[in-house]
Amino acid sequence: MQQAALTPESAEIIEQGATVTEKAIALLGEHGIYPDSLQQKMLATHIKAMAWRAYSGESLPELDMEMFDEISKLALSLAEQVCSWMDNLAYEEAHLLSVHFEVAKENELSPPKGESSCQ
Repeated sequence: MQQAALTPESAEIIEQGATVTEKAIALLGEHGIYPDSLQQKMLATHIKAMAWRAYSGESLPELDMEMFDEISKLALSLAEQVCSWMDNLAYEEAHLLSVHFEVAKENELSPPKGESSCQ
């Protein structure tokens, strides 16, 4: 009996995306990076799309790698680690994912809501 082809909304793709997202958020937390709820939703959407590309072989559009010059080594390193948890991903996937990590990393540099950064 032949298995039906997966789609981006197949349970297997959604489950893999959710599992990797959970592990990624835990990994970020180990490094003091805590994405807020909106950042977590955006990260989950991105990782689910990565899970689909890993399965389908769909390629990314060509990227200008200079766009990622401001990404920290930590954010890129963590993104590379997360990408290694899936097979068949393009090298550029880690760069795209690192943007989410870098944005979440900036959370620690902002004062909590209601507090002024001026002393």
